[in-house]
Amino acid sequence: MYNKFETLCVHGDVHRQPDANRAISYPIYQTASFSHIKLGHNQSGFDYSRESNPTRSYLEETLASLEGAADALAFSSGMAAISVCFEAFKPGDHIICTDDLYGGAVRLFKLISEKNGYEIEYVDTGDEERIKEKIRPETRAIYVETPSNPMLHVTDIRRTAEIAHENNALLIVDNTFLSPYFQNPLALGADIVVHSGSKFLAGHNDTICGFLCTADEERAKNYRLLAKTTGAALAPFDSWLVLRGIKTLALRQRKQEENAGRLVCWLKEREEVEEVFYLGLPEHKGYELNKKQARGFGSMISFKVKNEEIALRLLKNVRLITFAESLGGVESLLTYPKVQTHPDVPENVRQKLGIDEKLLRLSVGIEDAEDLINDLRQAFEK
Repeated sequence: MYNKFETLCVHGDVHRQPDANRAISYPIYQTASFSHIKLGHNQSGFDYSRESNPTRSYLEETLASLEGAADALAFSSGMAAISVCFEAFKPGDHIICTDDLYGGAVRLFKLISEKNGYEIEYVDTGDEERIKEKIRPETRAIYVETPSNPMLHVTDIRRTAEIAHENNALLIVDNTFLSPYFQNPLALGADIVVHSGSKFLAGHNDTICGFLCTADEERAKNYRLLAKTTGAALAPFDSWLVLRGIKTLALRQRKQEENAGRLVCWLKEREEVEEVFYLGLPEHKGYELNKKQARGFGSMISFKVKNEEIALRLLKNVRLITFAESLGGVESLLTYPKVQTHPDVPENVRQKLGIDEKLLRLSVGIEDAEDLINDLRQAFEK
């Protein structure tokens, strides 16, 4: 009945039993353990916070409702969520990945997944023929970011899910850049969704967290066992911070998208700017596809300036916009992907993808758009 996105952000699952004291702000259960009434019986249903905790459970139920998932698990970081997701594979498994991936994911696959005996292969997942060429009997999953970080490439989620399922493989989608407000991969056929919840979901640059959402209850049970075993569960206080952030997710993302549209128009007119990458530009290669599978364009902008000197000048001179790694918060952040987010990607791969010394990534916040434009103007001209 009460299933509109904005309502779910504020109230979570409205059919859930309220807290015993009917607290409006869900309590922080800052405890490691829960007492037992007698052997084998715990009145609350909770035993040990590494396995489960009421505050974290409330957050997980909220995110599951936003993503349309059978279950969602909250972790201490986005990388922890991806790590547990990949723990379900075994030596000899072949996994196809988007070639334009967050550098931390590339590092994880290189240092951990390959050591575990998985074969990781990168491809432009925006080209379904390239995916089909890479499929083999050992392929167990296709892992995509859409839009990708930082070049904003778009993958057809529905078609990629069909290709995966035709070959008995899973489709895993990193939905960080658009969040469930703009895109729901599970509804398009994906099997698993991961998030760096530190970004848009938490939204205030004050906590690190990650999520793994799945459409299958049996698969969720396995992930919960892996999560309990590896131990990277999100702490109660951090869970509360994310719950608080999610309450304004829809409001923030609408304002951020509006600001991004204005900044894109302004950047395109600057003589120092060589190219602007934004999903909302009709000339963007993935524009029409993104319109079909998402409800908006988000607030991530990548752009190339004419030379490295201009890029470094911007990073040095911005005052309102913060030169920092990360994205999705209420504050606008300017990032230098080559050095900050993608240093572990081989140089030849970075150059092929366009992640060079001229590329900047801008996460647009909720400040006044005119103030953001004025800050970029003075940084260009200083």
